[in-house]
Amino acid sequence: MSDQHSDTPNIDDALFFGIDRDRLFSGAPSVHPARILILYGSLRARSFSRLAAEEAARILTRLGAEVRMFNPSGLPLVDDGVDATHPKVRELRDLSSWCEGMVWSSPERHGAMTGLMKTQIDWIPLSEGAVRPTQGKTLAVMQVSGGSQSFNAVNQMRVLGRWMRMLTIPNQSSIPKAFQEFDEAGRMRPSPLYDRIVDVMEELMKFTLLTRDRADYLVDRYSERKESAEALIKRVNLSAAT
Repeated sequence: MSDQHSDTPNIDDALFFGIDRDRLFSGAPSVHPARILILYGSLRARSFSRLAAEEAARILTRLGAEVRMFNPSGLPLVDDGVDATHPKVRELRDLSSWCEGMVWSSPERHGAMTGLMKTQIDWIPLSEGAVRPTQGKTLAVMQVSGGSQSFNAVNQMRVLGRWMRMLTIPNQSSIPKAFQEFDEAGRMRPSPLYDRIVDVMEELMKFTLLTRDRADYLVDRYSERKESAEALIKRVNLSAAT
């Protein structure tokens, strides 16, 4: 490559590390079960987003994951006079810190995810102290619809997953006419739609196991290293001046 194509005077060489192949490929993998948190977006007694989430949980468990589901009942609205000390908010945030991957399962309502689904996501902070609870964690998205198949909710959740700096897997599940897909006991009937959930959970597990030991490195950013260095310089200079 010519010097013209490698000339980058705007880059701070002290903070530009290149690709560390040892960090990317080596090291002993973790042996504990993958930790997966599942969120669902409806409180109805017969909530199809919850039933789909429970099917996902069973599949993930068979694949060797440790699965926890958050019950959003009692979760307050954001900015409704409560803060992160609320027990349901604390529970959700603790689970988001605990997990290595997530499944979001929402109904589509008025062409979008439900307000309850968005409220759960809004309560998960982008940063908590020096920790980013979702950065580098994997995400699978699912939706159920009362009518024909749609992808509005999963597409919205993908945008949110990217905003939360999560590694959203390529596959996804969308269940049309969900009322036809579950029996009276709440179990999903055999179908290609069920098979798709199996596909999605397999893929989520593979991505989680591949990335969880390298998540910090995968999302390590030059711009943030530079910002941190500049903040340190300002703090040191301020200390010297005082």
